[in-house]
Amino acid sequence: MRLALYNAAGICVGSMTLSAFGKLTEFDFPKDLKDLGKFDWGFVVDTTRCIGCGSCVRACKAENKVPDGYFRTWVERYEFDADEAVLVDSPKGAIESFKENHTKDKPIVKGFFVPKLCNHCRNSACTQVCPVGATFESPDGVVLIDKTYCIGCGYCVQACPYGCRYLAHPPGTADKCTLCYHRIHRGLPTACVGACPRQARICGNLKDPKSEIRRIMNERRYHVLKPDLGTNPKCFYIGLDQEVK
Repeated sequence: MRLALYNAAGICVGSMTLSAFGKLTEFDFPKDLKDLGKFDWGFVVDTTRCIGCGSCVRACKAENKVPDGYFRTWVERYEFDADEAVLVDSPKGAIESFKENHTKDKPIVKGFFVPKLCNHCRNSACTQVCPVGATFESPDGVVLIDKTYCIGCGYCVQACPYGCRYLAHPPGTADKCTLCYHRIHRGLPTACVGACPRQARICGNLKDPKSEIRRIMNERRYHVLKPDLGTNPKCFYIGLDQEVK
């Protein structure tokens, strides 16, 4: 199973994708199995650009055949009323966007959207607790699940501090975001990146100092979720509010 995933990095064709700033740029990818070690895939989300439309959620669900009621990526809405109360929701993962505010009694004085997905941590808790080694990190830094090994114990689901995993029924095995591993190794952007109308997401090679993702991280201030846990996540957020957990 793992060898088949790595072999996806074989003969590929070039592609183009929109960057986080809306420019057309070449999408870099491993062209051969031996090139995997030259890559370390990371993800950037610009919360200042997200409009909560849910296009990313719909694209992910269609591309990866995610079962009803589950999500590999979702969008959370944060609203602050006049009393400074923080209201957070994500109806159906935002797959139908957001139809109305939390409350009509008090005015909303501030609001924003935060997309969530697997953080593909360098020190991932999920890989540490899996009793059969079904969860593993690929040579190019993507946390994946070998479903032929997974026994559906749910330990990884409980261990993930970001709520990014679930047990899919059927077949009862763990599932989550794979950074569209089958797409990035064909020179294509992830489904969510390609669907975002505001170019609020970008996936790229953190080992390449000339890559688009590195350029953005060099120019913008970014944060990660729950840095105190020491998981070393590779999903970086621009414009992340302190209220976001």
